[in-house]
Amino acid sequence: MINFVPRQAFFTKGIGRHKNKLQSFELALRDAGIEKLNLVYVSSIFPPNCKMVTVEEGVKQLNPGQITFCVMARNATNEKGRLVGSAVGMAFPASKEHYGYISEHTAFGADEQELGDFAEDLASTMLATTQGVDFNPETAYDERRQIYLMSGKIIDSASAPCVTTGLAGVWTTTVSAAVFLP
Repeated sequence: MINFVPRQAFFTKGIGRHKNKLQSFELALRDAGIEKLNLVYVSSIFPPNCKMVTVEEGVKQLNPGQITFCVMARNATNEKGRLVGSAVGMAFPASKEHYGYISEHTAFGADEQELGDFAEDLASTMLATTQGVDFNPETAYDERRQIYLMSGKIIDSASAPCVTTGLAGVWTTTVSAAVFLP
């Protein structure tokens, strides 16, 4: 059994366009700076004591072919004029000793703000339920976000939305990822 708990993470995002869907995805990974890695998708836990770094700092620490864990949202369209997007959102606990949550979300027709807010809402709600924060899930996210922050158990949330418009005759792919580092 491997006991790998990441100590750092970074957000990245990218857009790719190509006549072939797979190559469109490859170009999105290139745009995000993570194309040279063997990516392993993992679920939604932001480890305790993990530090966020910039994409530039993070990419410098990676080597071609490295097996790299990430939480990724990926979406694609080949429809002209279709708004396509993906986002990862993260909720950070007040105590660095506690784990946080990461969520993935994809949508068509949503702008970056909507997509990012939705991803942050998903992650924050998951964290709030594990922290025992009392809230009404039917209230608007902005109101719940204030409750989460005022609880003292959730310190912040963030997201990396990636949205663009599809073009005629090509696949357009968006990726958004939280990439883990040792």
